[in-house]
Amino acid sequence: MATTADQLMATALVPTNGTNGNQSTLLTVATTMQSTTTPSTNLKSNSNSNSNNEEEQQHQVDNNKSTSPKPTAMNSLKLMKMGSVSTKDKRVYKIVLTGGPCGGKTTGQSRLCTFFENLGWKVFRVPETATVLLSGGVKFSDLTEKEAYKFQENLIRTMVQIENTYFELGNSSSRNCLIICDRGVMDASAYISKDKWEKMMAGNKWNPVEMRDNRYNQILHLVSAANGAEDFYSTEDHACRSEGVELARELDYKSAAAWVGHPYFDVIDNSTNFETKMNRMIESVCQKLGIDIGDRLQATSRKLKYLIAMLPPDSEFPPFADFDVVHHYLQSAGPKVQARLRKRGQKNHWSYIHTQRRPNVHGQARIEVKTQLTHRDYMNLLAQRDDAHFTIYKKRRCFLINNQYFQLDIYREPGHPRCKGLVLLETYSSLTGEALKNCMPKFLNIVKEVTGDPDYSMYNLSLKEDWSTTKKFCRPATHARGATNGVTSTPLVLNGL
Repeated sequence: MATTADQLMATALVPTNGTNGNQSTLLTVATTMQSTTTPSTNLKSNSNSNSNNEEEQQHQVDNNKSTSPKPTAMNSLKLMKMGSVSTKDKRVYKIVLTGGPCGGKTTGQSRLCTFFENLGWKVFRVPETATVLLSGGVKFSDLTEKEAYKFQENLIRTMVQIENTYFELGNSSSRNCLIICDRGVMDASAYISKDKWEKMMAGNKWNPVEMRDNRYNQILHLVSAANGAEDFYSTEDHACRSEGVELARELDYKSAAAWVGHPYFDVIDNSTNFETKMNRMIESVCQKLGIDIGDRLQATSRKLKYLIAMLPPDSEFPPFADFDVVHHYLQSAGPKVQARLRKRGQKNHWSYIHTQRRPNVHGQARIEVKTQLTHRDYMNLLAQRDDAHFTIYKKRRCFLINNQYFQLDIYREPGHPRCKGLVLLETYSSLTGEALKNCMPKFLNIVKEVTGDPDYSMYNLSLKEDWSTTKKFCRPATHARGATNGVTSTPLVLNGL
């Protein structure tokens, strides 16, 4: 998703010989990247909310009416209770997502959030400060040179204070905590001259070691699609993105150069398709944290789905985390596009995701675009709910066995009778045959594999019409009934959607 900072940076861009020198080899990328864009709605990052009871009650009625420490290695990923940890063992890990326009920062933030929440971590998402300030009517292009300098200085001061607020919350949390910053303080250094930057640093008694190296644990630069994935660079779906390919490349380069010197700086380039790019980003964070993620982020990993006969007692499970999940399908732009909202939370604290499935682009398998939402955006988008679908209610149970991550979706009422008592197990793995069988939970009664079976697609399960008469039933072109080889056209997403 385009950010206001990209707009600000494009306006403020001037040639400098400061922080960008001698970095010509920073962003060497292949040209095979396949990327995507986020929904055209101008949506900001997500926030939790406590007030949703009235909305959920209304939808239930509708359903019933209708047919700064440096990273150190962890010994293993063994969560005691998928929740609180001892003060001695607790981690607070601060990362920055940066990069040029159309690099995947918004989707990346969403994927990181879901992945670590499923591991029992608390995740905070620090909003982009430039967006907060410029949304008040400031036009950077209208500022004088003196005003622009002062604005940049105040922007950094504000950013530091906002980040410190989240950092303190992380320190006081009883759980392991991941703090995701949408850009960081050093991004500003790429868009003013070296002399002005040094004057600003000296005037505020800032220094790059503290502002860059000690403030954040890891920097993740997501390379713009304009650099190595030009076919996927787009401005048409974004009201606040206007940069051409060449300017986007330059902005991307300068954003990366601003962080050179940080001890844990990772450039996630466009040498793979977009889904693999997101997996590489998550894998990079896990590696720095010392978390053993097994094979589930490998490019050969695939999504597997299994039908479960009945649930054993909770005592049979390893440590787990349960989440309440609500899905709403939305009206979409065409028959090949699926859009839905997801609300996911614990103890009446929620996160919100907009997901859009799009058809093949340039030969790439069907892709999913995920955007983190605020509660207000979520409520506004509910007006686009598709009345041809039931609202789906689930309990999602997440657990680990032998470094293999599983999600168990337990369907709840109200809903279509076809969903009554339905329990589906999902995981990602590159294993096959006996190796795959041996890693499956032995305490679950697995009836059969249903990977790619349209009868167990959430889209089809939520349809109000009878499958024998509806024209909306969606059958993947690659699916053949009875197939059990685990091959599916479903993309590699990490939250079991």
